Amino acid sequence: MTDELSPAERYAAARLRAAEEATALAPFREMYDFELDPFQIEACKALEAGKGVLVAAPTGSGKTIVGEFAVHLALTQGRKCFYTTPIKALSNQKYTDLVKRYGADRVGLLTGDNSINSEAPVVVMTTEVLRNMLYAGSQSLLGLGYVVMDEVHYLSDRFRGAVWEEVIIHLPESVTLVSLSATVSNAEEFGDWLDTVRGDTEVIVSEHRPVPLWQHVLAGRRMYDLFEEKSPQGDGQAGRREVNPDLVRLARMENSRPSFGRDKRRGRTMREADRERERRQRSRIWTPGRPEVIERLDAEGLLPAITFIFSRAGCEAAVQQCLYAGLRLNDEAARARVRSLVEERTSGIPDEDLHVLGYFEWLEGLERGIAAHHAGMLPTFKEVVEELFVRGLVKAVFATETLALGINMPARSVVLEKLVKWNGEQHADITPGEYTQLTGRAGRRGIDVEGHAVVLWQRAMDPAALAGLAGTRTYPLRSSFRPSYNMAVNLVAQFGRHRSRELLETSFAQFQADKAVVGISRQVQRNEEGLRGYRASMTCHLGDFDEYARLRRELKDRETELARQGVAQRRAAAAEALERLRPGDVIHVPTGKYAGLALVLDPGLPAGRTGGHRGLEYHDGPRPLVLTAERQVKRLAAIDFPVPVEPLERMRIPKSFNPRSPQSRRDLASALRSKAGHHDVRRHRKQRSAAADDTEIARLRAAIRAHPCHGCDEREDHARWAERYHRLLRDTRQLERRIEGRTNTIARTFDRICALLSELGYLRGEEVTDEGKRLARLYGELDLLASECLRDGVWEGLKPAELAACASALVYEARAADDALPPKLPAGGAKEALGEMVRIWGRLDALEDEHKIKQAEGVGQREPDLGFAWAAYRWASGSGLDEVLREVEMPAGDFVRWCKQVIDVLGQIAAAAPEGTVARSARRAVDGLLRGVVAYSSVG
Repeated sequence: MTDELSPAERYAAARLRAAEEATALAPFREMYDFELDPFQIEACKALEAGKGVLVAAPTGSGKTIVGEFAVHLALTQGRKCFYTTPIKALSNQKYTDLVKRYGADRVGLLTGDNSINSEAPVVVMTTEVLRNMLYAGSQSLLGLGYVVMDEVHYLSDRFRGAVWEEVIIHLPESVTLVSLSATVSNAEEFGDWLDTVRGDTEVIVSEHRPVPLWQHVLAGRRMYDLFEEKSPQGDGQAGRREVNPDLVRLARMENSRPSFGRDKRRGRTMREADRERERRQRSRIWTPGRPEVIERLDAEGLLPAITFIFSRAGCEAAVQQCLYAGLRLNDEAARARVRSLVEERTSGIPDEDLHVLGYFEWLEGLERGIAAHHAGMLPTFKEVVEELFVRGLVKAVFATETLALGINMPARSVVLEKLVKWNGEQHADITPGEYTQLTGRAGRRGIDVEGHAVVLWQRAMDPAALAGLAGTRTYPLRSSFRPSYNMAVNLVAQFGRHRSRELLETSFAQFQADKAVVGISRQVQRNEEGLRGYRASMTCHLGDFDEYARLRRELKDRETELARQGVAQRRAAAAEALERLRPGDVIHVPTGKYAGLALVLDPGLPAGRTGGHRGLEYHDGPRPLVLTAERQVKRLAAIDFPVPVEPLERMRIPKSFNPRSPQSRRDLASALRSKAGHHDVRRHRKQRSAAADDTEIARLRAAIRAHPCHGCDEREDHARWAERYHRLLRDTRQLERRIEGRTNTIARTFDRICALLSELGYLRGEEVTDEGKRLARLYGELDLLASECLRDGVWEGLKPAELAACASALVYEARAADDALPPKLPAGGAKEALGEMVRIWGRLDALEDEHKIKQAEGVGQREPDLGFAWAAYRWASGSGLDEVLREVEMPAGDFVRWCKQVIDVLGQIAAAAPEGTVARSARRAVDGLLRGVVAYSSVG
């Protein structure tokens, strides 16, 4: 081919090759045994040209190649590169990968748990560690050339997302930023912000999956394709995708009800035909059990597979179901390799802890090629599952959605049992972004030619809705940035209040708020044009129609208010009358289905008055149980009594009366009719309207009649335009309030925080006081509470285990209300200190209300949770694992994770407290917690 080129073309090609070989990208490409994708090459070239990059691409597409090129550039240029990840597990994983490529002497690791070779030219760390280094002005930042922010879409995280923005804003201008994100729908918007705060940033978006993903629905014994390709005839082009008509028919069959009428044409009943159709339907539409799903995937060659179950208990139950079903996915050789690796990785676990950790059941599942993966597992166990899965020795993993957050565990197939999950408040449909994130695990690059996403059939499934989930790549990046007390003192210490305010106004949160304001402002402008038109149409030649319309509105508002007051008064009077009822009262029910004579059997007073009826608590007032004249026993509600009811008579209810007995009801109803028959129950007292006696209404009516516009022939036409005018004016005012609420929101919150900190003595004008400097070393949701406890000496004199119990209240938070641990507290000093912590929190909470700090969502000090105090105290006191876990009823993985967080905050307390008893006690508490199962778990 070269021989066919002209001399000039050969010269040009040679010069191009020489130019490419002179770049850092050429030797970097040779380090990999596969060709880089176009988006990877584009991003690497931008980096080498000195630009920052934002790479948004699907899971498994190889975004980290761009991050590794930043590492390569830093080493080539003799500069440093920090590689940050959102969680410790990812940091550990990336550290291992980079050590294999560049050697242990050139790569370090910094997490809350580990510090390895921290002054190396390449350091992997969690994003919080880098944030803390920036605020502390660490010497390690000298010579920093590149920062890679892996999984940067994590800045949407409600709890920890603000850290990403803090880092991006505060990194020195000389640092080149490499942002790696999952596919997000507003990558360009995020890129615009990065360009604003970091300078020249190139946005590279790739929608291409290196391994194609096929979507399926498993119903009964059949695997249906979700989509059917409709190719144009004869053009050879890929066609549009439509929902598989077989799935649409299945859904229609499930939702149709059999009709048992007569077929007039055939003159026979359709019962047999319906039964046959139902039999066919049942044979096709059912949800296979978990062992059956795995067997089916195995038969189709679709293992290894990850099945996402949105419940830890569900994951564990799935493994047990597969074991009980006798499922075996490994041969003897694979079983031996599994046992060998497991024994090697868990050799440090004391024998006495193995049973309480469920080690033997876990090992049996692994040997068969089956495992669970969730946050409640011991970190070491999770690591082993990940390693065995990557090696192909575990072929079926049942996992919660946390697995989708970045751990490198791709599979051939991903199974979703349901499309609904508990979001902490309610069961909600998963979003297209969540669906994309979960199914993105399917298809291993370099191993699989295609990946498979399998959704199990559920009752009332809508195939079109599922197709919408699978076909929509909507994963918007929304900022969760909020100023905190720690952030405020650190910013003021470095930049002063004015410059800090300006910095916060450059946050992505404010950037997004300002962009939204642009759209609202345009709507206000359109509304103002409409208002001018409406005002012209309501103009009256006889006088000021706006004034006339205002009088009419005031009259309507006054009448509405009086009517509302009347209804409220009647309701209150009716409720009071109901509360006076007693068993045996004969009443007349004024309205409703059971209007007429009735005998009160039970007044149904709310709990707390008489204890309620059989433990029932009524929140809407009394609900009397009555016998009607028509022999029905019913419990009535306040809605049946719009007016007060008074007893007409009293009757004795026989002790032998049984409301379940028709005869008893008949006899008592007959006596009721006889007893009350002489009362005229049709008589109702007519109430005079409150409006008739209201002087304000009389004044307004007179003013309306006297107004010049009242005599206009077009009065009602003008009134209609006036109503439209004022409705649009009300909407416009609401939009203007929204604009005011969104403009400078971050800076306003910062101002309020600074005002509170000044009141407490942490700030003095532009100066950070000694108390403020202590607060600057305390990170976390309850940073101010921790600082106040140190200042007030709440923890003075506490033993190490007691201080561990107190520190736990600063970090622990129950997963949900149902999971909250009973607040069992250690006696003595710890109990008193915890009580004082809650009292201090109450004082801070009142101050936050006073300064309007909690008007911003996610800002402020939540109440300390004492649910882990007993566990922390017992473990720090030296109790055994079996004993502690049994007492607190907590999974081992959760226990280890919370212990690690308590250790972290104790380290902060030791650093922030003046040298003395608290600092010494904090260090000893760390030693007490960092033992056994907590010490040998390398990932927190």
